[in-house]
Amino acid sequence: MNNSSLDLFFAIGGIFGFLASLMAYLITYNEYMHHYQTKKEPRKMATESAIVAFVFFFLISLFAGYVLINFINK
Repeated sequence: MNNSSLDLFFAIGGIFGFLASLMAYLITYNEYMHHYQTKKEPRKMATESAIVAFVFFFLISLFAGYVLINFINK
């Protein structure tokens, strides 16, 4: 994988990871607000969900880039 392709997939992964983490945070926070009296616990759980979503989408993007460049593009 050359450097420009790697940069492209890092950028794509960062963008989609950010969007996925934002949506995961908002959805999780909204749902957990119905079940807790305070805001501390829903924020913590929503932040954990956002981190997991970001990591997942970022790694999937890098994996997809690796597959596209090394196996499909030959």
